[in-house]
Amino acid sequence: MHCVLGVVLVGILGLGGETLLSPAIHRVGLALALVVGVISLGLGMKRHGRLGPMVIGGAGLALMATALAVGHGVAETVLTVIGVSLVAIAHVRNLHSRACC
Repeated sequence: MHCVLGVVLVGILGLGGETLLSPAIHRVGLALALVVGVISLGLGMKRHGRLGPMVIGGAGLALMATALAVGHGVAETVLTVIGVSLVAIAHVRNLHSRACC
């Protein structure tokens, strides 16, 4: 449930940022996603003890943090999309390992 709601919330924040022409909405949403991601990554590592998803998710979070540091534009978009994708891959790998084992 949290996965679906997270995607919907991020989508709404992204749409709102473009509609209102305010990059601040995207930055706040990305910063909140980073906080949730760091907490979730720590809890997932503690629960599952798998290094692979932690490395992938950590790389994704690093790219998302870098997206906050660069100015609003193409670089920010590319870093955000790749970072979020890596976090999603790590999440799926954790879910898959839990289902299989």
